[in-house]
Amino acid sequence: MPLSSERGGITENGDIMHDERIIFDGIYLIGGPNISRSEDATSFIVDCGEELVMIDSGAGRSIEILEKNIRELGLDPQKISTLILTHCHIDHTGGAPHFKQKFHCKLAAHELDAEAIANGDPALTGASFYGTSFPPTFVDIILKGDQVTITCGSQEIHCLHIPGHTPGSIAPYLDRAGKRILFGQDIHGPFMKSFGSDLGQWKTSMNKLLSLKADILCEGHFGIFPTPKKVEAYIRKYLEYYS
Repeated sequence: MPLSSERGGITENGDIMHDERIIFDGIYLIGGPNISRSEDATSFIVDCGEELVMIDSGAGRSIEILEKNIRELGLDPQKISTLILTHCHIDHTGGAPHFKQKFHCKLAAHELDAEAIANGDPALTGASFYGTSFPPTFVDIILKGDQVTITCGSQEIHCLHIPGHTPGSIAPYLDRAGKRILFGQDIHGPFMKSFGSDLGQWKTSMNKLLSLKADILCEGHFGIFPTPKKVEAYIRKYLEYYS
């Protein structure tokens, strides 16, 4: 879907237009603080023509808001074919059971976090931290290794394994209209033993992200970074903080 200057998105100068939900050329922010509910990590829709790809799904209480936001963008949630989960924590996965059941989309997650999702593990999913539970949920697409590419229509979405925050954290990214858009959720951490965190692995992962030279970063809790300079500065800030 072409970018509409009347609705929002990223300008040629890297500025954010007035509708913060529209990131760039068929890529939309549909959930997160100030968009759905405060406990939600950010979630996104990528319009691939006949199919939609959803990235993360909020903490679970905002499913109706997420659906409403998709429809308000002129999109049909029935077209969601794949829901990519960047890691197993409930603020990213809580809506997944609903979207899987209602729209029959396939869930994709890295093998090192997929078991926690499939078992509804209260500690590894962070559900106990949120004072709730996560129902055991089957993961259809098990991502293995350093990088897996998911193809929807003519769009390739690359899922890069970035262990550190959790063992199976991934960063989806795609190239569209001359821009590289990176979905780097929870770059900032936190790092907890109960999550299986590994700070050494995380530092290696952050250097992988820097090597992508992304033009736009869609981050899990702190918003959209709309220029290569801002993307690099954000990642390096945390590398310096944890050095």
